[in-house]
Amino acid sequence: MRGRYAERERIEQLLADARQGTSGVLLVHGEAGIGKTALLDHAAGQAHGARVLRVEGIESEMEMAFGGLHQLFLPVMDLVDALPEPQAAALRSVFGLSSDSVRDRFNVGLAVLTLLSEAAADGPLLCLVDDAQWLDQPSVDMLTFAARRLRAEGVVMLFAVRDGAPGAAVKGLPPLLVEGLDREDAAALVPGLPPYVVDRVIEEARGNPLALIELSAALTPAQRAGRLGPSALPDAAAGLPVRLQDGFLEQLRRLPEAAQVVLLVAAADDTGDLTVVLRAAGRLGSAVEDLEPAERAGFLLLSGQALRFRHPLVRYAAYQGAPLARRIAAHRALAEALGEAGQAHRRAWHLAAASTGPDEGVAEELERVAEWADSRQAMASASAAYERAAQLTADPQVRARRLVSAAQRAADAGQDERCGALADQVPLPLEDPGVAASFARARAVVELGYRRPETAARILVDSADLTGVERPDMTGSLLTDAVHAAYSAGDAPLIEEIALRSPALPVLAVPAGLFGGDVPGALEAVRTLVDAPADGVMDRLLTGIYLQLTGDHAAAREAAVGVVAHCRDQGVSGWLPTALHLLVQTELSLGHHDEASARAVEALQLAEYYDLAHRAAHLRAALAMPAAVRGEEERVRALTDEALAYTLPRGVGRGTADALWARGLLELGLGRAEAALEQLEAACGEVTHPLLCLPLLPDLIEAAVRAGRPERATDAARSLAEWATALGRTGLAASARRCQALTGPDGEAEERFVAALAMHEGGSAYDRARTALLYGEWLRRLRRHIDAREQLRAALDGFERLGAGPWADRARTELGAAGGETGLTAREDGPISVLSPQEREVVRLAAAGASNREIGAQLFLSPRTVGHHLYRAFPKLGVSSRTELADLLAS
Repeated sequence: MRGRYAERERIEQLLADARQGTSGVLLVHGEAGIGKTALLDHAAGQAHGARVLRVEGIESEMEMAFGGLHQLFLPVMDLVDALPEPQAAALRSVFGLSSDSVRDRFNVGLAVLTLLSEAAADGPLLCLVDDAQWLDQPSVDMLTFAARRLRAEGVVMLFAVRDGAPGAAVKGLPPLLVEGLDREDAAALVPGLPPYVVDRVIEEARGNPLALIELSAALTPAQRAGRLGPSALPDAAAGLPVRLQDGFLEQLRRLPEAAQVVLLVAAADDTGDLTVVLRAAGRLGSAVEDLEPAERAGFLLLSGQALRFRHPLVRYAAYQGAPLARRIAAHRALAEALGEAGQAHRRAWHLAAASTGPDEGVAEELERVAEWADSRQAMASASAAYERAAQLTADPQVRARRLVSAAQRAADAGQDERCGALADQVPLPLEDPGVAASFARARAVVELGYRRPETAARILVDSADLTGVERPDMTGSLLTDAVHAAYSAGDAPLIEEIALRSPALPVLAVPAGLFGGDVPGALEAVRTLVDAPADGVMDRLLTGIYLQLTGDHAAAREAAVGVVAHCRDQGVSGWLPTALHLLVQTELSLGHHDEASARAVEALQLAEYYDLAHRAAHLRAALAMPAAVRGEEERVRALTDEALAYTLPRGVGRGTADALWARGLLELGLGRAEAALEQLEAACGEVTHPLLCLPLLPDLIEAAVRAGRPERATDAARSLAEWATALGRTGLAASARRCQALTGPDGEAEERFVAALAMHEGGSAYDRARTALLYGEWLRRLRRHIDAREQLRAALDGFERLGAGPWADRARTELGAAGGETGLTAREDGPISVLSPQEREVVRLAAAGASNREIGAQLFLSPRTVGHHLYRAFPKLGVSSRTELADLLAS
């Protein structure tokens, strides 16, 4: 471990913190052979008194859904029964211990988090995930899900990832880059060589410890003595893994032939099961005694019935250095051995690896593997199985169907870029209308995710027109997807054009009526959708969007919660950021800014994790809204700059409008009315129908009046009033009354302010505070100071409770001008203000009677972390029990 002082210190500090009950995570990354595994070994050696769990990713088996997770947790499988039953059932299902499907993939993630916490119940736990890039993606997703939520369990998780290697994506974890050694430390690893040879080896290895050791070990006696020609070492321009492979191969080839066969079979296997390896090797003429030379040479580590390579590159060299015919034979032997062991899914993958051309029998087995992975919500693994099945398929139309299925599962897994690559491989033309429609969907996913939503909508409409005659059953779903894409573009004429193709369907009747003049018919169609919820994600999403558009925000929130649950139940994680975005919008409309922020952060992390650039832009605009309310100018600028950099050149009108709205709201709150008006008018210009900019009209009207430009509020005020009447929503009517008070004659203002305040009851506290502020300002201008103080105090209290700093400052200034007391409010000096946002949420749920397990399940925290938050919060609040906590919050 020479030259790794800083890395060791950081890992040892994590272990020390774990002994005090604090969890920690690191993503150890660097090039092949740089010493990542050695650092994990060091961590294991320093984990005094800690339980250690370890798993190593294996490239040939990375498509086996949840295989890595199962291997990691084998030593603690007895703890599964101690988990809450939904979590235990989820793990049993993905581990193949039951035939049940996984209804909620997030239950798997939560089960992993809880199981880690349970495993650390009696002391620290160290989890080592080596070569994570070769672990199956579902396992990586669940482990990183848990890792990002560890807090106070005493768990340390170290992931080692080889930079630049294709495979599973590990994101969102604190990184630790491992770089090459300096010359002094590098020279210490190759003692006993002449200076010239040392310099050549160091030059070739570029500070890579494994390269230093293995290249020097591969030298002949003559080379070690200094007789080293210019071509004696691998070419300097070659890639490092190739040079390392050559070094290993030089040593591997010194082994007896039978030992090399055993090593090849072990390298092709992923189980680490000595029985399986020996059974397969026996079919190739090797036996258990042939392990001895490899073990003596240090290539293998054997313990009981387990087998492990001492370094991943040894496995790589043993496999890649073997001739193709031998590799095929090894996979065939393993397929036979695994078939006898009843491991049909692993058998199918080995048969696929042994196939050199089309093989429909193997392709059908892989298709069954894909269907199994599908039922376990392992969409990435299902996609990989469909793709390999397609590669083994001779019939172009069957190959097309399997490729389209692979592309669809990739999209569901959030792999939009891979979805596009798979769609590009589909052989055309397609004879089956159903496959053609699914192909159009795959193309539209990529277009919507990275390019122009309008083009995505057109692709889907064209497909609906072409397939409608032979497959009328698919027309509605294609048009529904097209409406969603057109909505993202903010293109009302296109939405109407699409909807009018099939207006008898309720999901299309809503936009047909809203944008075609039949508002009562549209509202009736919305009620139909709510009363009879559809099964598909898109219909559920659009139902929530329609409720939001028509001002029924409480029902929209309920619908959004249902969509989020549906995405989690069905494992369609690629749609989860979109569902969460809808939930964020409903929370914002209801004035729940803290909740909206928390949901938006979660959704943005997911969107970034899955590289969903389109949704990430929408979410940055949404996240900027509560930041604007709080007056966080720098944050709003950063979020909207990044959002607009994506949305403007691609015609994502809805996202552009939301980003500009956030900017306008920020300016309005900070008292810069002219700048606010400019941004808000630009936002309205990005969408092509008044209904699409209805929520921002109250801000635009107020900005115009405060900027001394009331004439620029006239059309907006009229449109707001007309839509409030047409839609019949109380919240919209309250905003319309407030704006009429601002723009109408003074003689009617008070009646309208009072009516607006009455309508706000039970609605958004933020909107009510906005109305009270404007009413109070109007009263103060009339010198009705006593009446003004009542409204301004209510506004100030409301803004303070919401953390709306600029608005509270404005109310405080007005209150002072009206002769009122402007001292601290409950938000500023109350005990709850000393808690972190996470502590507040935990405390709120605890006060409502939820157990630590129930709180953890809702907030995606381990029960131990929940207990840690309560342990920290109780002294801050001056309470010692949940009963006292409930009494405090009630007061």
